[in-house]
Amino acid sequence: MKAKRQKSRESHMKCHQKLQARIQETEDTIQEKHLIIEALVEEKANLLQTIQRLQEDNGAPAPFDDEWEEEPEETRKKKEMRVFL
Repeated sequence: MKAKRQKSRESHMKCHQKLQARIQETEDTIQEKHLIIEALVEEKANLLQTIQRLQEDNGAPAPFDDEWEEEPEETRKKKEMRVFL
């Protein structure tokens, strides 16, 4: 009986070690991807600054900003009504 328990325990430990190794590998992969994403975000910001600077140097109109102006509710409803007519 002790031999069976010992074998079961060893099997469990091997399984646990394999699982821990897979978890560590996954965490390492996630960390690598996170660093890549950070680098890409920084590169994007630098490229946007370069584009903006070049546009300003060439006298291009101001770029479209992300702020969206909502049209009044009444105007939107009138447009929707025209679609159905």
